[in-house]
Amino acid sequence: MKKILLYIMFGGVLFTSCKTDEDLTVADEVVDIATQNTYDDQAAQKYLTTNYFDSQGKIVAYSDTDTSDDNYPSLSTYNVTTLPSGVVVVMIPTAQPSPGKTINSEDVLRLTSISKSVVAKKVNDIPTFTTYQDFINTINTGVPEVDPFYFYAKNSILNGNARSYFEIEGFQEGIKLFKSYEIPDVNNYNMQGVIIVPSRAAFARDSNALDALISGQVLSFVDRSFIFNVQVYKTTTRTTAQY
Repeated sequence: MKKILLYIMFGGVLFTSCKTDEDLTVADEVVDIATQNTYDDQAAQKYLTTNYFDSQGKIVAYSDTDTSDDNYPSLSTYNVTTLPSGVVVVMIPTAQPSPGKTINSEDVLRLTSISKSVVAKKVNDIPTFTTYQDFINTINTGVPEVDPFYFYAKNSILNGNARSYFEIEGFQEGIKLFKSYEIPDVNNYNMQGVIIVPSRAAFARDSNALDALISGQVLSFVDRSFIFNVQVYKTTTRTTAQY
């Protein structure tokens, strides 16, 4: 019952596998935190070179067999911002609102995103994001996510836990570098960019609400980084009833 209630409160967070590691040699090892942090950072840099934005700002991996994507610049060729926390933000210059609206810490977001969680491990001795799992995909539903708990956890779901049990600090940092559009939910998406949150700026090795939600399953959010491909449709000031 607890897991069902959490699922309802979280609006149906996805945990479906979307990519395999094929025939690559993946080091299945538990490393110390400092090493994991290094893997996260190096895997993020590799990700920037092996993926690009399509015409609607959706992140796509370069094909090894199809040359039609060769003319797309990699994410690494954009202006890449790396925050002290290790969070990496890449904005698409032509996809930002003008003037846009500043995103504040307690705002209610209406967010379109294709977001995944990953683990940085050595693949053929190179730190690489592996075990991709869908986290949120509003493109599939066609409806923006409203007031995501990982940005602001409302009092109604805390149940005695700290907000850090729910919120992803690195996402909070990264999303506030963007400006919000003020557009209706029915508009087609045009992603503004990507936020890559290393595990140390997510849940690291701490207990968290996502692990509680899927307790008993194989997936754990320990050491998981997050990739948020996002567009902020709208923000509103949180009312008293929304705290």
